[in-house]
Amino acid sequence: MIALITGASKGIGRAIAHSFAGEGLDLILVSRTMRDLAIVKQEIKNLQPGITIHIYSADISKREGIQSLMTYLRTLKIEIDILVNNAGVFIQGEIKSSSSGNLEKMMDTNMYSAYYLTREILPTLLAKKSGSIFNICSIASLDAYPNGSDYCISKFALYGFSKCLREELKDSGIKVISVLPGATWSDSWSGVELPEERIMQASDIATMMAATLRLSPSAVVEEIVLRPQLGDL
Repeated sequence: MIALITGASKGIGRAIAHSFAGEGLDLILVSRTMRDLAIVKQEIKNLQPGITIHIYSADISKREGIQSLMTYLRTLKIEIDILVNNAGVFIQGEIKSSSSGNLEKMMDTNMYSAYYLTREILPTLLAKKSGSIFNICSIASLDAYPNGSDYCISKFALYGFSKCLREELKDSGIKVISVLPGATWSDSWSGVELPEERIMQASDIATMMAATLRLSPSAVVEEIVLRPQLGDL
């Protein structure tokens, strides 16, 4: 099977790539920075030399970036089995004072990239009558929190998209899984002075996602909700 993972060069995306490779999946890794992707590819190849890994640099927050990626996929002449919509960005701010364009940037990256890329991949999955789509939402998809309003709005939207997609595809054989992690170590938390155990590891999320791949076709984990043991920050 082949998994396409967006936002794959760092954080949760990188951990998912490692975890899926451990399950024997071939990978197509996408992010904006080819150099970072090359590092992840080499990490995985060192551990899993038999895995085929393609890397591609694209800004999928833009429609032309998605079209560029789809052109690349057609040149590979391979069909995707698993789509992981993980590309995301976080900018602090409140509705009353947020800088102009912040909401649009987060909607483009966190929501519209998943929406339009999914629409491009769906015909292949529908023809196969199988496959999985993971949408990396957030605890912020469930509850608003101070100084994160625009981000919460974008993640609420992604969660809504994921629930609608699940409803539409119930009889298609395609599984749709909403992943809602709480605070997880990534670049967003760099410089924060907290004990390491206070925030989850990216591998925690990836491990749970990989476990869903072992289910029979008749079962789906609709939602994966993970929080730090001590609760949300």
